[in-house]
Amino acid sequence: MQKFKRNLPLVTVLALFGGVANADDAALKKQLEKIGATNVRISDSPLANFKTAISDQGVLQISEDGRYIVQGKIFELKDGKAVDLTNQALMEELNGLRNEMIIYPAKNEKHVVTVFMDITCHYCHLLHTKIKQYNDLGITIRYLAFPRSGPSSKVAGQMEAIWNAQDRVFALNEAENGNVPKTLKTPNLVKKHYELGIKFGVTGTPNIVTEQGELIAGYVQPKELLEMLEE
Repeated sequence: MQKFKRNLPLVTVLALFGGVANADDAALKKQLEKIGATNVRISDSPLANFKTAISDQGVLQISEDGRYIVQGKIFELKDGKAVDLTNQALMEELNGLRNEMIIYPAKNEKHVVTVFMDITCHYCHLLHTKIKQYNDLGITIRYLAFPRSGPSSKVAGQMEAIWNAQDRVFALNEAENGNVPKTLKTPNLVKKHYELGIKFGVTGTPNIVTEQGELIAGYVQPKELLEMLEE
């Protein structure tokens, strides 16, 4: 059986090993571990007769009999709109990192987004130069670190220094102005942020997570982002 990978096709259904009627959470976890999933947590699913499984490799749905898994986008049709439910199970973990985020709060806050960013990313820099415009529109920006070259890279160490600074906002502003700090050798915070980004399906930067857990890939102009958030 092929080992579990995060980059399976958008919607994939796989038959697992046999399956039993109404398998308990421990049995479902074991099924997923057999195909390479690690640190598996089982919770309720928005899909009937399925459970949600969160692992280091991402979010998927597993049938209650342990026979099938579904990986990909899940939308709920509600009031004439398609609401993305795919990553809602990760929002508690994301918001649990609030004290580790670099936050630029809007004075008259209407929306809060979390941005996975890299200090070497051109479009992250472009987004950062427009922080005031996002804030003026009522959008609070919260940053988490996602070094594109990996959690053991030089950039990861530089970002670790920023996220460990006494004044993180000042340190990030300085880095975006070209004054990058020295590398820290143990990027523990950055590694945690990076691994969460992988769970969300982040493959590049910037990636924007809405309050509902929807992932918006790439740079979005302030007014356009506001329109997307208010749809």
